Amino acid sequence: MHVIDDTRSTLEKHMPLLLGLLVALLAGKALKKMFWTMFGMYMALHYSGIHPFG
Repeated sequence: MHVIDDTRSTLEKHMPLLLGLLVALLAGKALKKMFWTMFGMYMALHYSGIHPFG
């Protein structure tokens, strides 16, 4: 019984850290995807002769 209680308390202790890391990982992937999407759109406009920022 004590092993189950220890495991549960350890899991509850580290759950906020694990959730924070998961959120950070998903946010990082979303930002990376958004960056490359915007970069691709900019380069497509740039090479087509439209210069969006000057």
